[in-house]
Amino acid sequence: MDTVYNELVRPSQEITDGFRELLAEYSPSCVVTDAQRRAGALGGFQVVRNDQKIAGPAFTINLSIDDWVNTLPILSRAQPGDVIVMACHGLATTAMWGGLTATVSHKFGIAGAIIDGAARDIDEIRDIGFPVWYRTTSPRQSPGAVHDRIEPVQVNVPVSVGGQVIFPGDIVVADENGVATVPSGSAKEVLESARGVAARENEIRDRISSGATAADLRAEFGNL
Repeated sequence: MDTVYNELVRPSQEITDGFRELLAEYSPSCVVTDAQRRAGALGGFQVVRNDQKIAGPAFTINLSIDDWVNTLPILSRAQPGDVIVMACHGLATTAMWGGLTATVSHKFGIAGAIIDGAARDIDEIRDIGFPVWYRTTSPRQSPGAVHDRIEPVQVNVPVSVGGQVIFPGDIVVADENGVATVPSGSAKEVLESARGVAARENEIRDRISSGATAADLRAEFGNL
C-alpha cells in the first residue's frame, strides 16, 4: 500500500501558541469564526467530551470511500500539537478511527483528530481523554489491507471537509460548538482579530454583571 507524503509547513510557534491561548475563552471556535466574518466554520460533528478544546496545525489525510490506511507510519510523521484532519468524505458505514488509533495519537502528543466520517470505540477514546470530532459512529471496522487499490494514500494534501478545503498547516480550532479553520497565510491577522472579538465579548459580560440595561448595551455595543 503506497503512501504519498508531503512535508507539512507549520505556522510559527508564536501564532500557534496564540490560538491555543484562545482556548481559555468561551467557545473559541465561535470567536475564531467571528474573527473571519463567519468563514471557516464546520458544523455537524459529534465530540467525545464536551469540555475538550484544541488548537493546532492541520495534519491532513485524504482517503477514498471505504478506504483503509495504516495509521502507524503516518502518525509517526506528525508532531506533538498537530491536529489530524482525516477526509473520509462522510462515509458512515465504516469506522475509520478507533480506540487503538486514539491511544497511539495520545502517546505521540497529537492534539486531537477531526474525522469526516465514522468512528468507533467511543468509550475507550473517552477514557483515554483524546479529543476526537466525528460525524457518526459505526462498530464496523475499516477493511484492513486493500490489495487492489490503485491510488496511494495522500498525506498533507488539501482535503475537502464539509465542502470546505483545508490545507496542511492551516490552523484548526475545535470545541463542543464545532470546528473553525484558519488559512495559514492569514493566521496572524485572524489571531489579532480573534483577540479583539474575545476582549469585546468579555467587556460585554462585565457590563452585564455590573447592571447594564439592554438599552445601555445597545448604545455601547450595538448588536451583541
